Amino acid sequence: MVKRDILTFLLFIVLAACIWYGHAMQSVRNTRVPVLIQYTGKPGTIGLGGSGLPDTVMIEVRDAGSRLNTYHREPLRLTIDLRQYIHGEKGTIHVPSDALRRSISDLLQGTSSLIATTPDEISCPYFTEQERTVQVVLNGTLTPAAEYQFVSQPKLGRKTIKIYGQDKVLNTIDTVYTQAVELTDLMDTTNMRVALAIPQGVRAEVDSVDLQILTERFTEKKFILPIHAVGVPEGRHMRLFPQTVEVYVRVGISHFAQVQPEDIRVRCVYAPERIDKLDVDLQYTNPHITSAWAYPGVVEYILE
Repeated sequence: MVKRDILTFLLFIVLAACIWYGHAMQSVRNTRVPVLIQYTGKPGTIGLGGSGLPDTVMIEVRDAGSRLNTYHREPLRLTIDLRQYIHGEKGTIHVPSDALRRSISDLLQGTSSLIATTPDEISCPYFTEQERTVQVVLNGTLTPAAEYQFVSQPKLGRKTIKIYGQDKVLNTIDTVYTQAVELTDLMDTTNMRVALAIPQGVRAEVDSVDLQILTERFTEKKFILPIHAVGVPEGRHMRLFPQTVEVYVRVGISHFAQVQPEDIRVRCVYAPERIDKLDVDLQYTNPHITSAWAYPGVVEYILE
């Protein structure tokens, strides 16, 4: 009996809440919602003074509760073209209240009324800066996982960027570095966005760049190759012991088949100060070979 009374009570509570919610959704009232602002048409050489341009304007709007909820779920977005407000090398960007209210009203549903905007107008001083193109350099330590290697050098999405400021400051800057990046145990392709360390006193056209790091598992490939004698005095003959060596190369798995014996040259360079032994020297041109070594690394010789 008690349990039934509790269930009945809860049912009435839920029913009352539904009725209240339905009434709230139909009743007309005021609420404050943000309008997100995006600016276009500003030349890169134009700098902004003061606190800059606001990226949000708060508005008070009146409508039924159900419609007001849509403004909270999906904030309004306003685009302002600054070309009509920038004239000459310096001045003030001024979006008057009537123009701002008109633009925001165009975004509202037909039943909504705009009551107020905060701020009620947009104003910001501007001035012209100088421009310079500088290199972008990665600042970081990248380490592949065991048995992995880099396929190529890490790639930044942009090699250069434009920076803006006064000549006396720009002339001291040739390079903009990324923020320090430390990544270890890299095994897969890594794509990320890296912030730039913008020098003090200047601004940049972008504040971050893309970074791509390609890695793959490596393996070793073995060849038995002849040794070529180099620098032997004219009229003499060099006999090497042994005449061939085992050569091991490190190569990414995806390029294993592309490494062939003709990509590697094994040689010993005659040195008069070395009486009976010479070092084995390896030369290779295949870009897929990341390292190579020979066994044995030293051979004996006789000059005849």
